[in-house]
Amino acid sequence: MLSQYFFVLLLSNSTRSIMDSKVFASKIFSRYLIFNLLAMVVVVVLLCVGVGFGLDLYTHHGEGIEVPKIEGMSYQKARLLLEEKGLVIQVSDSGYNKKLPADCILAQMPGTGQKVKEGHTVYVTVNSPSSPTFAIPDVVDNSSVREAEAKLMAMGFRLDPHQYVPGEKDWVYGIVCRGRRVSNGDRIPIDYPLTLMVGQGTIDDTEDIDYVGDEFSNGGSDEVDEFMEVTEQPASE
Repeated sequence: MLSQYFFVLLLSNSTRSIMDSKVFASKIFSRYLIFNLLAMVVVVVLLCVGVGFGLDLYTHHGEGIEVPKIEGMSYQKARLLLEEKGLVIQVSDSGYNKKLPADCILAQMPGTGQKVKEGHTVYVTVNSPSSPTFAIPDVVDNSSVREAEAKLMAMGFRLDPHQYVPGEKDWVYGIVCRGRRVSNGDRIPIDYPLTLMVGQGTIDDTEDIDYVGDEFSNGGSDEVDEFMEVTEQPASE
């Protein structure tokens, strides 16, 4: 009898639990809750799309001014062209190309065809009216011809055939520029050719050599040395 009572009680509790689960499940998957979840998802998606669209409008995404080609133009003409397009020009560096006129644009940044915002600055390199000058490095009477050639050519100087002079072989004794000898530290335009004065390994035979004779020799001289011969005298008794 007691076992039947416990069985009925257990069955009742199980039935109640199943009913509670169904009620809970029905509340979770109710239309109202599903609608709220879908509404939240739609709101999040619309918010993301709206933020992206707003940023595009603020930054003018995909819009810009195409930078024109100004390389090879004069600085004045390039400035007028950029100002017409709402851009700013600024000189950042200078170079030298003897084939182009002075104040000619040698390079630009940003490059041709790139899109930038209005008011963006275009940096340019202009051609100098004269060639730059560089100081002659310490090579005169201080280095071999190979060392001097390497230093000067690395700086951009052009070298003419060497001028050989008497002296130690392959040693640099001087530098000639346009017929004038230059020294270490002299500033020379980079487009002026240089000529190295290089030792040819010989000594100048025209140098006078003084010989010193034997000034103590009497050979062939009639002079007689005057001296008195001293002899030992016998002792007196």
